[in-house]
Amino acid sequence: MRRQRQAKIVATLGPASSSKEAIQALFEAGADVFRFNFSHGTHQDHQARCNIVREIERTAGRPIAILADLQGPKLRVGQFAEGKVTLVAGQEFALDRDPAPGTAQRVCLPHPELFEVIGAGQSLLLDDGKLRLAVLGNEGRVIRTRVVNGGVLSDRKGVNVPDVVLPIPALTEKDLRDLDFALEMGADWIALSFVQRPEDLVQARAIVGNRAALLAKLEKPAALDALDAIVAVSDAIMVARGDLGVEVPPERVPGVQKRILRACRLQGKPIVIATQMLESMISAPVPTRAEASDVASAIYDGADAVMLSAESASGAYPTEAVSIMNRIICEVEKDPLYRQMIDAQNQAPMPNSGDAICSALREVTQIVGAVATVTYTSSGHTSLRAARERPMAPILSITPNLSTARRLALAWGVHSTVSPDVRNVDRMVAAACQAALREGFGQPGDQIAITAGVPFGQPGSTNLLRIAQIWPTDEPAAA
Repeated sequence: MRRQRQAKIVATLGPASSSKEAIQALFEAGADVFRFNFSHGTHQDHQARCNIVREIERTAGRPIAILADLQGPKLRVGQFAEGKVTLVAGQEFALDRDPAPGTAQRVCLPHPELFEVIGAGQSLLLDDGKLRLAVLGNEGRVIRTRVVNGGVLSDRKGVNVPDVVLPIPALTEKDLRDLDFALEMGADWIALSFVQRPEDLVQARAIVGNRAALLAKLEKPAALDALDAIVAVSDAIMVARGDLGVEVPPERVPGVQKRILRACRLQGKPIVIATQMLESMISAPVPTRAEASDVASAIYDGADAVMLSAESASGAYPTEAVSIMNRIICEVEKDPLYRQMIDAQNQAPMPNSGDAICSALREVTQIVGAVATVTYTSSGHTSLRAARERPMAPILSITPNLSTARRLALAWGVHSTVSPDVRNVDRMVAAACQAALREGFGQPGDQIAITAGVPFGQPGSTNLLRIAQIWPTDEPAAA
């Protein structure tokens, strides 16, 4: 089931997409990666959906990635005596450590660590930024504020602190339990929420090891101050525009998105653009024109993948949302302007053999008119470096490891297939030509460009580039 596009689609599973029929429909409509949101649902729910995805994968013969999205730390106010209060602009309001029910003058903030870092002049955002408080002072057990933007505040609403790096771990006790389960379940990607610094990824990596790849969700302004370092220690990045849009002024979010895209392209790390992409399709069968333009803009900018959240998890039109996203991507990628923009974003290769080979692969593919760029990889590194170059021809990735093939389902232009490891160049060329024929990338007489690492099976050793012509026999002619 080869996709006729390069950018990928991530679809979130939930109440509206839990049956085999629903998940099958999402896959056939274009979903490449399924996101399991651990902020909702039970482990039993996630395991049942995982079993369905793996069954569909076996039937389709196409690797499908599972992304386990951990909830991360959630900061919330306590409860109110009457369930809610109305805060008026200009009034003073206190947040304290007293667990007593709140009033219109105060409420409990059950996060002791916040009292260590919040100071006068900072801002607190409540209920997804709907209410803003200006901090007047911190007396150790009481934070005094003045209401800037008022409104109704009810029990357990969220708190955002945009001005500081919070002294809290990225993995809560719940996250650690969910992480153990996700790894046991066989998730291919682990998404870490509210990453603020590279150390958050290092902590997670110590637990995950090589059992899954790590995706950092950028939702905090603090992460932007350490952007390059976070990208370096991650396997992929997600621009989570929901919480990011709360703590960063709306007018800055588009520029921040482009900055993150550029950083990921430079380091060759996949990037996912998420949140409110087709939000209106939660309740409508078609998106707004502004939403279609938002998806298209992400593709023009070179994103590896775009993501649906509630649209596919709990919306009324999950299959339609994936289908229209698929059509938008295909339409953009047919536009000659798209190729011009992708080429203009091309980054100079890093000074190593892998980047040099993949840069040459891009040029060779264009010069000889190759129908596919074939990458042999065990860890996925070669295919990702090829994807960084955004070659004209699709990337047919051949790996002996199913786990690697699944992870690469997130990467731009990579079409993964699992094949036994090869031991010499002749077998490599023969297997590449057979795969190109079998997967529908070319016909006898077409040319392909092949890259691999010698000795075979050694991760990070990309050092070989070969041009071959497809022949209808097991022994193609190589150049």
